Amino acid sequence: MCGIWAVFGIKTDSLNSVYQNFNKISHRGPDALRIEADNRIKNGHLGFHRLAILDSLCGMQPLRLLQYPNLFLLCNGEIYNYRQLVKEFEFTYHTKCDVEVISHLYANGGSENVAKSLDGEFAFCLMDVEDKKIIIARDPYGVRPLFRLRSTEGQLAICSESKGLVGLIDQMKGEWSLEPFPPGHFEEYRLLADGNVKLLKSVCYHKPGDRPSFNVFVPWNELSPSDNLENIRKLFSASIEKRLMADRRIGCLLSGGLDSSLVAAVLVKLARQYNLPYKIQSFAIGMNDSPDIQAARQVADYIGTEHHEIIFTCDDIVSVLDQLIYSLETFDITTIRASVGMYILARYIKNNTSTTVIFSGEGADEVAQGYIYFRDAPDSHDAHNESLRLLKDIYLYDGLRADRTMSAHSLELRVPFLDLQFTNYYLSLDPASRQPQNGVEKHLLRSAFEDSKLLPNNIIWRHKEAFSDGVASIKKSLYQIIQDIVEDRVTDDELKNAADKYPHCTPKTKESFYYRKIFESHYSGQAEQFTPYFWMPRWVKNINDPSARFIKHYAAKKN
Repeated sequence: MCGIWAVFGIKTDSLNSVYQNFNKISHRGPDALRIEADNRIKNGHLGFHRLAILDSLCGMQPLRLLQYPNLFLLCNGEIYNYRQLVKEFEFTYHTKCDVEVISHLYANGGSENVAKSLDGEFAFCLMDVEDKKIIIARDPYGVRPLFRLRSTEGQLAICSESKGLVGLIDQMKGEWSLEPFPPGHFEEYRLLADGNVKLLKSVCYHKPGDRPSFNVFVPWNELSPSDNLENIRKLFSASIEKRLMADRRIGCLLSGGLDSSLVAAVLVKLARQYNLPYKIQSFAIGMNDSPDIQAARQVADYIGTEHHEIIFTCDDIVSVLDQLIYSLETFDITTIRASVGMYILARYIKNNTSTTVIFSGEGADEVAQGYIYFRDAPDSHDAHNESLRLLKDIYLYDGLRADRTMSAHSLELRVPFLDLQFTNYYLSLDPASRQPQNGVEKHLLRSAFEDSKLLPNNIIWRHKEAFSDGVASIKKSLYQIIQDIVEDRVTDDELKNAADKYPHCTPKTKESFYYRKIFESHYSGQAEQFTPYFWMPRWVKNINDPSARFIKHYAAKKN
């Protein structure tokens, strides 16, 4: 996890303000920083904040190789198949950095050959000063963030987070747009003599559920033709195994729910097989008697992690709420609620441990139909399409939450449920088999691990918790705590006139209005681009709040 930043076509007399924006993403890479330019490219600058995960000696960026002196590479990412690519194409490798392979792929096959060959999470910008080209790409699920600012006059800037770009808007000429770079896409630009750029192509190279175009980690012919459950176990284990690639200590989030517990259990098993020189640390957060704290404790005891419990209070929520919204770059209600605990948890990990690489269970609900409202899907076809929709937009919601809460505290997130081979296989199975069965979400995934002895049976079949409720006290939900906090921060008149002030995604509650007000104070005018719609459950009637606790099937409130 690092921070990348580049500008093209910004006049040199404004560089002081430009560099100030570069430093707004320093939290993504606290180990080192660098800004470079090349005198052959007018008004072009590349910046990098580094969090060292692999190759502490030669991993600094912009990466330039003697073999390709005209290529400058910025990449925030992990390329899990880089060794296979080096072997497959017989590249001469110069560092121990996984991202070096991007330069080789481009130099030997052009822009069309790069992103589709990568098995990993990444956002990169490659500048070719000889051919006067820029290549920008992002991984298929947008696990690694990337924003793009460009003007009709040919100016272009990219950054891992929008906060590194909003201060450049005044430097744009003509009409401009600031928006997330689309996942699963790459773009190629021509560098012009005046330092501006011209878009040559924008290509979607991978859509959610597509079959990977690279040689996969588990050869397809090694999968069972008849045992889907075995294949699910094998591919999920492989998705974690490839993500063990790190020179820094690895740990995991652990809520005690199915998703994080499966990740933790398989991670611990593989760590022992690979003889990692430390015990896996697990981290759970809650308020006193929260359901997650209790369930996570049981899992940690069962799998044998070095377990940490972080107890937070109402005062902690008050103290982080405004900064959290700034870090997230969204006003979405569900995203902010679910981020409170993760943000406080990440702060604890950073301040109290040496663990830097964090495994988490994001993506399981989207892939495996884990949200409670999937019970109300009209049919299996609609349920399948909803999974694809959620995965297409996960970078705006749960994916964003997971990245920003961790990166705000200089931690690197890894999400094995969004592995390309795993998601392709799982989504290719009979749609009816992937639906909730007998009122149980993720029934197929649970069944795959039921007899594995990786986890206690009650954890495998634990009912779905809304994350923001799972971390809260049984006596008082996080939902109610936040309502109490915002009650005096928004007036009745403000809420009454909300539609006039915020016609897009108009706030309907004081909570929503407060989130929007804080968002606009940092990212004024960017609401439609950053948050096109509120995350809401589908197929449920007469519900205006996104929390699962308002769906009739929600079991937690009964316990």
